[in-house]
Amino acid sequence: MENKGKKDNSQTIQDQELKNGDIPTEMMPTKKKRKRIGDLLVETGFITQSQLEEALNEQKKSKKRLGDILIAKGYVSEQQIIEVLEFQLGIPYVSLYRYPIDRNLIQLIPEKLAINYQVLPLKKNGNRLFVAMADPLDYYAIEDLRMTTGFQIHPVIATKEELSRAIDRYYGIQETVNEIMQNLPKEEEMDEQLQSEDAPVSRMVNQIIQNAVKQRASDIHFDPQENELRVRFRVDGQIRTEQVLPKHMQGIVTARLKIMAQLNIAEKRLPQDGRIQLEVDYRSIDIRVATLPTVYGEKIVLRILDLSQAIKQIEQIGFSKANAEKFRQMIRKSYGIILITGPTGSGKSSTLYAALNELNREDVNIITVEDPVEYRLTGINQVQVNEKTGLTFARGLRAILRQDPNIIMVGEIRDLETAEIAIRAALTGHLVLSTIHTNDAVSTVTRLIDMGIEPFLISSALTGVVSQRLVRRICIDCAVPYEPTIEEKKILEEYQIELPQLRKGSGCAKCNRTGYKDRIAIQELLVLDDRLKQMVIEKQPDSVYRQYLKEKGFVTMFEDGLEKVKQGLTTISEVVRATSND
Repeated sequence: MENKGKKDNSQTIQDQELKNGDIPTEMMPTKKKRKRIGDLLVETGFITQSQLEEALNEQKKSKKRLGDILIAKGYVSEQQIIEVLEFQLGIPYVSLYRYPIDRNLIQLIPEKLAINYQVLPLKKNGNRLFVAMADPLDYYAIEDLRMTTGFQIHPVIATKEELSRAIDRYYGIQETVNEIMQNLPKEEEMDEQLQSEDAPVSRMVNQIIQNAVKQRASDIHFDPQENELRVRFRVDGQIRTEQVLPKHMQGIVTARLKIMAQLNIAEKRLPQDGRIQLEVDYRSIDIRVATLPTVYGEKIVLRILDLSQAIKQIEQIGFSKANAEKFRQMIRKSYGIILITGPTGSGKSSTLYAALNELNREDVNIITVEDPVEYRLTGINQVQVNEKTGLTFARGLRAILRQDPNIIMVGEIRDLETAEIAIRAALTGHLVLSTIHTNDAVSTVTRLIDMGIEPFLISSALTGVVSQRLVRRICIDCAVPYEPTIEEKKILEEYQIELPQLRKGSGCAKCNRTGYKDRIAIQELLVLDDRLKQMVIEKQPDSVYRQYLKEKGFVTMFEDGLEKVKQGLTTISEVVRATSND
């Protein structure tokens, strides 16, 4: 099997598959070829005969699938097994992440069989049923499915992980959806159903949240449309539709979410905010809930905060070695204000919490005022802003100053009053950490002046600014080298970077075929020296700051991103996307 031919063939299959959801008929096996997967792997040179015999001996004891044993021992990868089945036997491979699953077919195969054999029905054509299987040579499974469904079974290959995820997605929730639709509670039974943890709607909402946590989603969107309710997940900053629920289920789902978040279910005209605390897979999950009235009903967004992975070390944020050292020097100062800047969803809170985690010692009094308190930190006094009772950032900050703090964290500087108090706190011997919305580090000074802060106060109080964005990290399971495009070469040449090859993710089950998994921050870190302080007092324009910083060798956010490209952590397209508005 030559790599070139293999790649072209796979692409053809995938192109056809994505075009209309069809399984290419020319790739259908015309008859069952009763060859064992082990013999095929030996024939193609992926494993040796002795490795096969060792795995077969273990299979007799454990009763596990041969392919699983070979993968666990590291003799072969799942992709190599797929290649053998696809190109030696002509069994097509299907990416379930992109394949349009017909939900009406799900009921043809019972959930127990789907889980036991790791199979999923894809398409029906006459008396033929095309079924995705992790092991398409499992003839006992094929015969059992034929007897159960009454269809001739035509297997196609899918990865084990994609199958497991698809079975969770389509079976668990779909059966619950069917149960709800068949037994929609009457008005007099509604309250009891909504309060019960065992009610179908409660199970369905919990299943959606559990699936989101498994997929590392940061947000769940319940989007009401004219004829349906869409459930969408945001994973690594990208949003996609996960489920489509019938329109008449919208009311009961919305009401259940409001009850879980302790909101007023009767109030449908005004936005509401709430909180849900759950335990998913033995992990404590905190969920912020926000409702918004729209023309088609209330849109609800759940922001998932995984408390087990919330507090990171500074090294885990994504700082370069030089920036990490500068940041540590900044937060070790006994007074001054340090600002983290960037748009919503750029990881500002994570950076603040990482700093607090490092500063949190028994001999230090740390108090925060936040809206909301996202993560609970042991040993730190955290204050929740409450606009209804009059507890604003400014009022909370004034009260904190009477509590003899060493370090103060203000969740966000939103107005002049809060900014003035924070600046004055920094000038009176307190270390203040906060966030502000600006495009880059340099424009933060201008933003403070525009808010009404006197330049001499900024010059005296401001220690430094960290501006950051989040970019998607290349999936390590499918990362491959490639030659840069013409546009990428131009960028590399402009910044005098020589890289004959770059890395990208080719797409696999681990990353949902996106080529990316998780995110990493890119930053620029501005430390105010004496010359910059003088420029602030003189109210110099941003262009003067940038020219001076360029001469001093200041590393911009874009350049920090290119450095992470050199390290194979992300791609140029991601860096350009994240910084394109700067």
